[in-house]
Amino acid sequence: MNAAQCRRLADGLTVGRAVIGLPLIVALAAGWNALAWWLLLLGGFSDAADGWLARRAGGGSVWGARLDPLTDKILILAPLLWLGAAGSLPLWAIWLLLARELLISGWRAGQGSGGPASWSGKAKTILQFLSLLLLLWPQGWGPAAVVGALHGVGFWLFWPSLLLALSSAWGYLRKA
Repeated sequence: MNAAQCRRLADGLTVGRAVIGLPLIVALAAGWNALAWWLLLLGGFSDAADGWLARRAGGGSVWGARLDPLTDKILILAPLLWLGAAGSLPLWAIWLLLARELLISGWRAGQGSGGPASWSGKAKTILQFLSLLLLLWPQGWGPAAVVGALHGVGFWLFWPSLLLALSSAWGYLRKA
């Protein structure tokens, strides 16, 4: 596969991840927790795959660099807001994270290349996906004690992801 094909495939995965956002919200609202979990997992894998393809091509497209962080926000913030509304996470922490995402998205939009993600920003995204997958683990997928423990681990992983989000924001803004 040549570089142009890798970039096109990476861009296609990014668009696909953006499209996953709506069914994910619908699944959460309808109580289809297993479907929501699988959609989130698919979105996380597509994020990793499009990044790998873009690196393999020697860099992604400018369009993909601008769209990728926005699709990540759709995929992560939708379940976070749902978890906040359900009382599983404190709303103040989610609003703080949302403010960070809007601030950094605005900064990145002003960058010619879309503003490449820092290592701490990437680590934050991975930790957020992991936290959400554990928090959204469906009740029927194991004994109640195990599911409760997984939800608890997801809750506690949320906090270092929030700290990484804030510290990576500081790093981005220092560059500005």
